[in-house]
Amino acid sequence: MSRHRLLGSASALLFVSLALPAFAADAPDASDAEPTEVVVLGKRVIRESAGATGLDLSLRQTPQSVTVVSAAQMKEFALTDANQLLSTLPGINVEASETDRTYFNSRGFDVVNFQVDGVGQPLDWGLQTGALDVAIFERIEAVRGANGMMTGTGNPSATINYIRKRPTKDFRANLSASYGSWDNLRLTGDVSGALNKEGTVTGRFVYANTDTESYLDYYGVNRNVYYGVLSWDITPKLNATAGYSKQDNLATGNNWGALPLVYTDGTPIKYDVSANTSAPWTYWDTHNATTFTELSYQFDNGWTVKGIYTYKNLSDEAKLTYAYNYPDKTTGLGVAGFAGYYPSSWKQNLFDLVANGQVSLFGREHQVVVGVNSNESDTLRWAGEAAGFAYPAYKGVQIVAPAEPTTFATPYEAANVTDKLTRAYAAVHLNFTDRFKGLVGFNAIDLTTTGVSYGVTQDRAENKVSPYVGATYDLNTNISLYASYTDIFNPQAEVDINRKRLPSAEGKSYEAGVKTEWFARRLYATASVFKSEQSHLAEFVGYIPNTWDSYYAGVDTIVKGYEFEVSGKITPDWSINGGWTDLSIENSAGQDVRLYLPRRSLKISTTYNLPQYNDLKLGASLRWQSDVETTALTTTIKQEAYSVVDLFGSVRVTDKARASLNIKNAFDEKYWGGLRWGQSFYAAPRSVIVSLDYSF
Repeated sequence: MSRHRLLGSASALLFVSLALPAFAADAPDASDAEPTEVVVLGKRVIRESAGATGLDLSLRQTPQSVTVVSAAQMKEFALTDANQLLSTLPGINVEASETDRTYFNSRGFDVVNFQVDGVGQPLDWGLQTGALDVAIFERIEAVRGANGMMTGTGNPSATINYIRKRPTKDFRANLSASYGSWDNLRLTGDVSGALNKEGTVTGRFVYANTDTESYLDYYGVNRNVYYGVLSWDITPKLNATAGYSKQDNLATGNNWGALPLVYTDGTPIKYDVSANTSAPWTYWDTHNATTFTELSYQFDNGWTVKGIYTYKNLSDEAKLTYAYNYPDKTTGLGVAGFAGYYPSSWKQNLFDLVANGQVSLFGREHQVVVGVNSNESDTLRWAGEAAGFAYPAYKGVQIVAPAEPTTFATPYEAANVTDKLTRAYAAVHLNFTDRFKGLVGFNAIDLTTTGVSYGVTQDRAENKVSPYVGATYDLNTNISLYASYTDIFNPQAEVDINRKRLPSAEGKSYEAGVKTEWFARRLYATASVFKSEQSHLAEFVGYIPNTWDSYYAGVDTIVKGYEFEVSGKITPDWSINGGWTDLSIENSAGQDVRLYLPRRSLKISTTYNLPQYNDLKLGASLRWQSDVETTALTTTIKQEAYSVVDLFGSVRVTDKARASLNIKNAFDEKYWGGLRWGQSFYAAPRSVIVSLDYSF
């Protein structure tokens, strides 16, 4: 989108924001009823008058580690996409293997469970293509460990739950603009309110655009996000909601693969931070559209039934170049490559039906939730490689950008795969005593896959029942103990050397800890220990002969560790959020594995408000991780421990306008984005962003 069209879209949002107050003036004020913070099976939600859709548990009653980041926190530290945001969360690591493909991991395993409003996206590789913009989300929640109760599948890593913004009955509107290093321009608009005088129909509309160049040679991104949602209280007990969101992520000059780390003699290569193996003619455009509808009904006895349908349509189109092998230190020769044209599509239909309420047993009230959901996803991939493509010789420490091939082969259908997953689950929150609570549940899933990928059948049929058991005990009004156990069942998309999918990884996960609340419950602090055992987990081995397609082998992995976390306010004006993680990752023989993952990490942020100085707010964020390493040829490449500091300050310039300044990587730390594949590129150096935020 051009910047002229961008300004036009912002003007349209401004027009809507001026029109909505006409209805909102007579509508009931949603702020009259203060929302209650609860946890739905480990997912913290704001419970509106329509009622919850799962077990309502406080953070202290949830027998797992939970981290919540609000939209306000995202705005303060200028966290505009999920990659930036997740890198700040305790116990979660973000690996930028390429500019437009990112992996997330936690507690030694890849994060493969992602949800939106608690609705899962199963059978995901855990690989984010393009950067997911966070403009449409009210908050993001991370439930660390094996969240078997609500997902049924996955690794004992974490479940990331994105909570969408919802309509409000009171009128709200916000426009913001920011500009920063590398010509980084961002505009956002968010309008919400009642659409009729009675306040029974409400709507919310969000638009965001990011148009930026990069510190990397050739790279740039233009990302547009659109979101609209309508909610209708048909009766006081019956509500219907429908929404649509779309993100277009248009990237140019993006890399595919990354920089070779050594010369042919094993000497490490020293690069400029801007080094990139890409070329100006490359691009990777992704289009992600989601439609969802919800219908909920609350019975007189307090039980609620909710049905949700979600349709996701993801397509991408890419023209890419890949550099491989290692250069000769003297001549610069030796780097080979290929280029190709790669369109694909992925469509997914998800149906969810859930009922929750309370039952009386032995003179006490207990919460119950039962549900069933189904998911069907269809994947199509095409590939067309270029003929006669070659990389120029190395020039110093830079790869000269190759010229665009004159022709690309007509793409052939490389993959056509259908996955079907059906899941039934139930759980009971047992109220044994005022202090002692239990959580017992199960997941039963049935999975089938049909189709062909690169000439090899992907057919499989698997099923599994996984139990979940947890308990909490309140020592006093401030301190609770907890413990939980769940089975692990993770269907895997990786293939072996014969291109056959590996069997599901299975295992067990344990967690125990203490949760506390202090300073009139303003500050929340936890400590936990955990252990996970997983068998047949896919681990990269190499490339299938005569191709550059990866193949894997199943290995047994054992992770042990502990975490500390703190969240909230020490005083009304001083807040602190963050945590420490320490773990070991070993195979069944006791050898350290996955050395590209840090064993220790610290994520901490703090803000301090000075109301007497035009509501001045100052903040800082620190990310530290221990050393990691990988092997290139026969050389061990080590990334020493490093820390990254972000700073921000904001001040109110009028009653409705606020100005802010963000400095990211304030001390200009130079470090690799990740060493997972034995290639890498440097993370962003110091940058500056100025913003102006206006609320109506």
